[in-house]
Amino acid sequence: MNLSKLNFFLTKKKCRVKIQKCIHLKPNIFMEQECQKTCLHDRHVALGALMSPFAGFDMPIQYAGITEEHNAVRQHVGVFDVSHMGEVRVSGPDAYRFVSHIFVNDVTGAPDGQIFYGMMCYENGGTVDDLLVYKVNDQEYFLVINASNIDKDVAWIRQNAEGFDVKIEDQSPYYGEVAVQGPEAEAAMENILGIKVKDIPFYNFKTFNLDGEEVIVSRTGYTGEDGFEVYGSHDFTRKVWDKLMDGGVQPCGLGCRDTLRFEVGLPLYGDELSADITPIEASLSMFVKLDKPEFIGKEALAAQKADGVKRRIVGLELEGNAIPRHGYPVEVNGEQVGEVTTGYRSISTGKSVAMAMINKPYDKLGTEVEVRIRKKTFPAKVVKKRFYDKNYKK
Repeated sequence: MNLSKLNFFLTKKKCRVKIQKCIHLKPNIFMEQECQKTCLHDRHVALGALMSPFAGFDMPIQYAGITEEHNAVRQHVGVFDVSHMGEVRVSGPDAYRFVSHIFVNDVTGAPDGQIFYGMMCYENGGTVDDLLVYKVNDQEYFLVINASNIDKDVAWIRQNAEGFDVKIEDQSPYYGEVAVQGPEAEAAMENILGIKVKDIPFYNFKTFNLDGEEVIVSRTGYTGEDGFEVYGSHDFTRKVWDKLMDGGVQPCGLGCRDTLRFEVGLPLYGDELSADITPIEASLSMFVKLDKPEFIGKEALAAQKADGVKRRIVGLELEGNAIPRHGYPVEVNGEQVGEVTTGYRSISTGKSVAMAMINKPYDKLGTEVEVRIRKKTFPAKVVKKRFYDKNYKK
C-alpha cells in the first residue's frame, strides 16, 4: 500500500489541507483494518507526529511538516522509522543459485558485503516486488522487501524454493530499522551513535557487534542523499532513535520520504511498479540482467526488451502551478495516452512535475501532452524522470 492511498482518513484531520498540498492521496478501504505498530510507535506519538495507516502499520506521516523535514534531509540530516519493512534471510548450500533464480539482477562474483537493487518478477514479467539483496556470503543473503508485500513476498519466495537446498526465514518480526539520511548522515552515525561508518562504500553493508547483539549497518538511501540503514532488535532500535533525538536529528515521516524519493526518480511499488508493470515498462531495465543463464520472468522480459514496450514510465513537467496527482489522465488532442503515477509540486525545485505511464510514441523527450486535473487540462512536456540530482557519496 502506498502514500497515494491515505486520503480517506487524512481528510478527517484538521491538517487535511496542508497534507493534501504535499501528498498525492486517494481513498483506500484497507485502512479500516487494524494496524500494527512499529517498535518506535510510542516515540512518534510522544513527539506529536501525525499518524496514519500505511501498509498495515500506524506510521508517522509528518512531525514538524513535510517541507521542513524534506529540506532537513536535503541540507542536513533526518531520521526515518522504517521498521515496517520486511526482512527475509536465505541461507544454505543453494542460496546463491536460488537468489539468482528469483532476482532479476546479477549477484554473481560479488564480494561479501555488497548490496544489489532489483526486482522479483512473475513468469509474465510483472513485478512481485522491488527489493534490496544483501550478500552476506555465497550461502547467505539478506533480502529487504516492501512492508505492503511481506506476506505475499514470503509466500512467493517459499513457493519457488522447491528443489533448492535453502532455508528461508521471515525475520520481519525481529528487526527494527531506522534510516539516517542527508549530507550530514555520516557525521550523525559516527558522532551521535558512535558507529564507525566512514569506510562503508555506497551500496555496501557491515555487521557490527553493538550492545551485545549483531547489528547490520548499510549505506544505500531512498532519498537521493547519502544515508545509512541500521537493522537491530526492537530494544536496540529504540536506543538508536533516542540517541538521535537527543543529538538533535530531525525526525522525518513518510510524507517527505515520498517527496524525496520521487524527486530523484526512484520508484514506489504500487505506483511505478506492480504486478501489472514490468521493470522494462518502469524504465528500470538497467537492473534486469538478461545475460544471466535464467531467472523467473526472463523470457517475458527479454521479449519486451527485444520487441519494445507499448508504454513506459517517463517524467512530466507542467506549466504553471497546477499539481498533478496519482491517477490523473495524460492526454493528447483530447485522447488519453497515459496516467500519472506520482505527482508533486517539487519542494527542491519549485516545479510541478510527475512520473507517468505513457503510451508510445508519446514517451519521447520533449513531447507535448496535457494533464487533466478535474475538469481542466494543463500543458506539460515529457522530461527525464529524475527531477533533482542525486547526492550519494560514492
